[in-house]
Amino acid sequence: MTRRDRVAVTALCLALAAATRAHAQEYPTKPVTIICESAAGSTPDVDTRFFAEGLGRIWKQQVITVNRPGGGGSIGARAAAEALPDGYTLYMPALSSFVALPGVAPNLPLQAPRDFAVLGFGAENPMFFAVNPQLGVNTLPELIALAKKKPGQISYATTGVGRLTHLTGELFQMRAGIQLLLVPYTGGPSHAVSDVGTGRVDFIIEGYSGVAAAVKAGLAKTIAVASAQRLPDFPDLPTVAETLPGFAATGWQVMVAPNATPAPILRKVSQDTAIVAESDAVKKNLAKLGSYSHAMTAAEALAFVHQQQEMWRPVVEKIAAKAK
Repeated sequence: MTRRDRVAVTALCLALAAATRAHAQEYPTKPVTIICESAAGSTPDVDTRFFAEGLGRIWKQQVITVNRPGGGGSIGARAAAEALPDGYTLYMPALSSFVALPGVAPNLPLQAPRDFAVLGFGAENPMFFAVNPQLGVNTLPELIALAKKKPGQISYATTGVGRLTHLTGELFQMRAGIQLLLVPYTGGPSHAVSDVGTGRVDFIIEGYSGVAAAVKAGLAKTIAVASAQRLPDFPDLPTVAETLPGFAATGWQVMVAPNATPAPILRKVSQDTAIVAESDAVKKNLAKLGSYSHAMTAAEALAFVHQQQEMWRPVVEKIAAKAK
């Protein structure tokens, strides 16, 4: 390469770098989409919309939540992985997508940081245990006792196989020494909650936003929450850990983007996601649904994902073994 060629290449690189910086400074200049792989009305969907609204206020642009449910989260993951890496398509995967799917479908584009840049933390959603009021159960110890008396006969609803609701049910059985009947549903929690209300299914494991309407209508009754401590907005609701020490099952979402997205845009999305996570409006809205948020740097969020993958690995392996 001649000196003239080297000068030309250097000039081109500098121009591209300047253009990238300018693009990041202007970003976003048009609507942004956030993919949610859960159905409308589900806890991850509601949480994603809170963050979309918060980012929209900061960016003064429309931020649209697009639902891509199905395939245990694989449909949403593929859609996000195939999107243009320009910062205008983001993705808020739920725990089950990063924890359960890679174990059963390793070829899916769901490895971080191989496929996605993890930018920050969204929300945590403790799982609530809600029973049919006619079941005759008022506490978690009573539910465990009934399940031991009727092994394999007490049914519980989940929003899909391999989702956190299912993982929580498996962990509950392992820790309590009981055998339950799994009834998986697709398309969000509405049908499952309806069947709990009519008594077709005995209880459901779900985030509070998915069962709130039924609980308020008296069609379902919460008996425990799988958070580490009692929740401020639900002070009278016992934790599962009060019966099974150390038990915790909390859904979560992280903000990610395709890996080839320009670094300056990744930094901006990361910084603004943290601002939204710490905003009073989001914290207040989440608290009403038994959820909460806190800011994480990109590195902290990635480390959190990896820690959660290790924590849930035994449960995922047990589910995979049952499926064989």
